[in-house]
Amino acid sequence: MDSKPFKPSVKSSHEAAASYVRQPRQRIASNYLLVWIDTSIDQTNKDCKNTLAHLKNVINDVKLCTQPDQCVQVLKQYAHERAFVITSSALGQHLIPEIHGMPQLDAIYIFCGNKFRYQEWTQNWTKIKGVYTNVKDICQALQVALKQCEQDTIASTFLTINEIASPENLNQLESVFMYTQLFKEILLEIEYDRKAIKNLAACCRKVFSGNTIELQLINEFEHDYRPQKAIWWYTRECFTYKMLNQALRTLDADIIINMGFFLRDLHQQIQQLYEQQVSGYGAKSFVVYRG
Repeated sequence: MDSKPFKPSVKSSHEAAASYVRQPRQRIASNYLLVWIDTSIDQTNKDCKNTLAHLKNVINDVKLCTQPDQCVQVLKQYAHERAFVITSSALGQHLIPEIHGMPQLDAIYIFCGNKFRYQEWTQNWTKIKGVYTNVKDICQALQVALKQCEQDTIASTFLTINEIASPENLNQLESVFMYTQLFKEILLEIEYDRKAIKNLAACCRKVFSGNTIELQLINEFEHDYRPQKAIWWYTRECFTYKMLNQALRTLDADIIINMGFFLRDLHQQIQQLYEQQVSGYGAKSFVVYRG
């Protein structure tokens, strides 16, 4: 009996991936929710539109509420998200005692016209991160909080050399790990064309609808992306990093397949850089040895 593991052909894998390119769910870009609550919110008002645009450039999913009970309902509805709340000082004093204990609530930001008037009572609540008088400062604070959330959600597994060498331990590896390894091998062998880039851009436009900064970057990606720039695109503060990290953390097959070409290019570029560094170190060692 042939003991070789099953390995799908590149052609069949490519066809399967192409037929499986599905539009992502609206919340696939991140697991972050921002609730902005204020009785004066009016989406027809120019200042309100401007504030909302700034907030959406940080967290794409922004819910607007004008009453405390609406905010409570939204937070209960999205119990599995990392939530952030921006509230006026007047509503905050009544709302915060109701929502502060919710585990999905990560941070609260007070948005008001007088920063010093409300700082004293806010110190009694650990999730209140500050009192702000302008939206730009709130956006900067949100960006810092999101980076910290990203760091907190990085999962790691550590194995000693003896554990890796033991066949018994290898046989006990989680099935999810084994499946992801097979999935990775398939993705790295698929041949992609420019259509894959257009498909990803179309998906991203739906996910980041209303986010003007991300939409501009998506257009740039569609027109200018090249495999040699995969690392550059991944390390930018933009949709590529957000979507890929989220998809890998949640093992979301839809997005992983749509970003398959980007994963392959990223893998190949990292491998090339590694080989160049190794050969460079070898050459330096040889020169030193001869000297």
